[in-house]
Amino acid sequence: MRSVVLARVKAVSDAPAPAASSASDPAAAAAPEPVFRSDVKVELVRSSASDSDVLFAARVSTQGEKTLDAAAAGTEATDRDRGLINYLMRDRHGSPFEHNSLTFYVQAPIFVFREFMRHRMASYNEESGRYRELRPVFYVPGPERRLIQVGKPGAYVFEEGTVEQHELVVAESRRVATEAYESYQRMLAAGIAREVARAVLPLSIYSSMYVTVNARSLMNFLSLRTKHEDSHFPSFPQREIEMAAEQMEGLWQPLMPLTHAAFQANGRVAP
Repeated sequence: MRSVVLARVKAVSDAPAPAASSASDPAAAAAPEPVFRSDVKVELVRSSASDSDVLFAARVSTQGEKTLDAAAAGTEATDRDRGLINYLMRDRHGSPFEHNSLTFYVQAPIFVFREFMRHRMASYNEESGRYRELRPVFYVPGPERRLIQVGKPGAYVFEEGTVEQHELVVAESRRVATEAYESYQRMLAAGIAREVARAVLPLSIYSSMYVTVNARSLMNFLSLRTKHEDSHFPSFPQREIEMAAEQMEGLWQPLMPLTHAAFQANGRVAP
């Protein structure tokens, strides 16, 4: 039954965009065709992050200048260092986890970025709708997206929607995005400034940004924006930002495997 539901919803999701309501409108007719996606894209652009960064930062408290050679050499951490990293994580000595940097490139709908920027622990630079014409790329939930919220705030779960509900979400999301982008194009064609015209665009339109963060702040973000049964405190992330967080974690983990293992072992609580 589940495969049948997914097949029917996918057929709707892959269908052509609704026909433009303004076929006689030259501006709308010239507008690029809308693109609909259900994914979030994350790339690691650059990084200076390793478990050894945690070690020299922690050991300076007892060894002072003796840590300089190790810090400059970038000597890799070994299994012998696992205990120190776990101790720092467990007892929440957090500052040694800040001496590193990761820069991610993220493509996601704008409503995901608004959730990102509630986390005042990273540096952000986002694509500007004031300075460039925004592309008609819009988010439409995929067939695997659960639609029904059951429970009260702080204690709820999401359940599958019906075929009809999925079809409604897809159809309405595509219709509104298409009509809004036509309005945007009409205003641009009339000479309206981009920063004014963009006001009609929905939150489902995709944007892009760079996010630069250190491991301690990233762990705080992951603790709040991913849901894990072994976490020491419950989290209820919106699925779309969780999709971004999962990719960020997957890119960070191989860079700092001992730190990630200690984070996991200690209940996914940021130090």
